[in-house]
Amino acid sequence: MTDQEIGTVFTSPKWAKFVIERFSIFDHWLAGKTVFDPTMGNGQLLISLVEYGLDNGYELAELPLNRLFGNEINTRYYQEVIAHFQSNYNFDLTNQVTNSDLLELQPKQFDIIFGNPPWQNFVDLPEEYKPFIKSKMDEFGLIKNKKNLLLGSSRIDLSALIIQCSMSDFLKSNGDAYFFLPLSLFLNDGAHEQFRKFEVKDSFFGLISIIDLANTDAFHSVNTRHGVAHFTKDKKTLYPIPYYVFEDNSAQKNLAGPLYNPFGPLSISKKLEYFQNPTFIEVDKAAQPRQGINTSGANAVFIFNDVKKISEDLVIVENTHELPSKFVYPLLTNENFDSNSNEATKWVLLPYHSNGKVLTLSELDEFPQLKSYLEIHEVKLKNRKGRLIQTMIQKGIWWSLLGVGPYSFAKHKIVWRAYGRKKFDPILVEGNWQANQSLQAFMSFSNKKVAQKVLSKLKKPEIEAFLKSLHMDGTMNWAQPGKIKSFLKIHKN
Repeated sequence: MTDQEIGTVFTSPKWAKFVIERFSIFDHWLAGKTVFDPTMGNGQLLISLVEYGLDNGYELAELPLNRLFGNEINTRYYQEVIAHFQSNYNFDLTNQVTNSDLLELQPKQFDIIFGNPPWQNFVDLPEEYKPFIKSKMDEFGLIKNKKNLLLGSSRIDLSALIIQCSMSDFLKSNGDAYFFLPLSLFLNDGAHEQFRKFEVKDSFFGLISIIDLANTDAFHSVNTRHGVAHFTKDKKTLYPIPYYVFEDNSAQKNLAGPLYNPFGPLSISKKLEYFQNPTFIEVDKAAQPRQGINTSGANAVFIFNDVKKISEDLVIVENTHELPSKFVYPLLTNENFDSNSNEATKWVLLPYHSNGKVLTLSELDEFPQLKSYLEIHEVKLKNRKGRLIQTMIQKGIWWSLLGVGPYSFAKHKIVWRAYGRKKFDPILVEGNWQANQSLQAFMSFSNKKVAQKVLSKLKKPEIEAFLKSLHMDGTMNWAQPGKIKSFLKIHKN
């Protein structure tokens, strides 16, 4: 059908056979059940099923090859699978495999689904494929907010759509499905909440267990957290579910379940009581967590390593450009967290009023140094990528940043490092300090006593324990705003 590869991640025979044995897939197949791989790639899962039988002393003639089925969108891989079965097993698989996009394939019911769907976010798909996928995500119940998807900001993974389609159209009632998949479907907040409802069209399915393969060599070249999930059609999910983590080459049982939101990211713990009676922190809407300012790829224009005051109203940045001091703000860095330093080592230019509104062109005329500096970088700023920043650029406000609002200029902020950390380290800063893009996140307050009270609650051990239970230590999703919102009760003002 096509030579295109989308999110292809091949499974090793070792780990395919591990899953086959772990879930007795071979025994069920031998006992009469059909097995279907919806996105079979080079056919390794089906081949491993046959090889598992041969490894365990079965003769080829004893294996029910006529109950193996598959589908693959890539024509070359499809043909390779057929050729492999013909040359190695003297079996013509042609009538049991299809060369199609699963999302366009006529539904047919199988007893077992054993698959490894493509791992790729919607935003990273080929542009010409997005409208079709968008319509299918809507059809299979994955889109909660169509506006976000249209803006291209959705991080829904294609694997979620393939699983929804497989469970709805290709699995018999009470049938079991086993998928290798990115664990972001379960451990990340936001985009996959709809998937975690485990509902599709007029049916539902249950999440039975997860095996986390992070500490293994299953997909050694893949940076994404990954594992295996077991689902059963027409069965409800009963949290907490078994969640196995590899330690010392063996799968150790933990428990997993959403702690604050029934469709939120899964927390992981060995103790059942951990999932009972979680506590919330109450805050006003104005204090909801946010990421720091975002230059949309223009750090070199907006962020400075050297700022010196040259008059009451002016500073010189990088020893080259004079700028009005009222628009240059201290930017938090690791030094401010690690040594409680109040000294700035980086600064950020924000051509905004303190009410969060960007300066207009006529207002820039009042600050000739600022206007001149921005005009030097006009081409670079206009060429920034991204739908949101381009919307501002097309309005003629090409000096805009993202993540700037009245909250950016609050006098009291609780700020923490949200990216790549293993400890939750919120601090209270006062004055004009700014948080740095996705590296840091913050909550803003107008009242210092309220901020101090919230900070004391954030520093309680159970908050860091919750973040660690999500198994996002050291990743970009360690403590992003969505994670913190999980345990906040946000009151509308």
